[in-house]
Amino acid sequence: MKIALGIEYDGSRYHGWQRQKKTTETIQEKVEQSLFIVADHPVTIVCAGRTDARVHAFEQVVHFETDKHRTEYQWVRGINSNLPADICVIWMKEVCDEFHARYSAAARYYRYEILNRWVKSALSRDHVTTIFQRLDEERMQAGANYLVGKHDFTSFRAQGCQGKSPIKTIHSVKINRLDDKISVDIIANAFLHHMVRNIVGTLLPVGHGEASPGWVEEVLAAKDRCKAGVTARPNGLYFKGAYYPRRFGIKTHPDFLLFEHAIEAPIESKGLLPE
Repeated sequence: MKIALGIEYDGSRYHGWQRQKKTTETIQEKVEQSLFIVADHPVTIVCAGRTDARVHAFEQVVHFETDKHRTEYQWVRGINSNLPADICVIWMKEVCDEFHARYSAAARYYRYEILNRWVKSALSRDHVTTIFQRLDEERMQAGANYLVGKHDFTSFRAQGCQGKSPIKTIHSVKINRLDDKISVDIIANAFLHHMVRNIVGTLLPVGHGEASPGWVEEVLAAKDRCKAGVTARPNGLYFKGAYYPRRFGIKTHPDFLLFEHAIEAPIESKGLLPE
């Protein structure tokens, strides 16, 4: 039997999602430890998108296999009772054997949050990146528009990235301001390592007026990481969710529905799944 879970977490004190040999302070390690107690056997989970140290998630999606039968209430309450307060399972669903949290995901959604004011926050310092100089979100949006579509994102790829191809399709980049908070929402079929943080780091000088919106197009065309901006801090990055074809019965974030046809088309026509 294969089971999918939706997991919310505050990554502030963790060394990222992926289990590591030198530390137990990872999200995967904590969830697997809790699942071991509830399932009464060792469990290995697979996630939709691995997150780095200090990165958060509204709805990470994972799957695991078990021969133990529990109700939704027993799985969710049992797992959560053995998790630290900064990690929480928010839903559970039995899925077909074909489902794979990573390879069945046809799109992923990340948000980057910026606090744009002249003093730091005592409350949200681990959950936003603070930029003291005033940012022009309209200039940032104009620059971000060049990234929409299917492109080679080598310029926004971390050194040592293990992705097989730098070619990804960004369906949407939306930048919005609410008072002193700026959010950068990006939906793509898949992401390279540090891709979102490198995109944000490239948009910041545009927002400061130090570079033109057209500079983003030049960076993209260069296919050279050295031409792009700095890697933005991890604090403000959130994994918002993953989109799965409807046949899997996984509830999707409403923002995906605006691009559902574009997301589904490559899969239906070619039988392809994103990396």
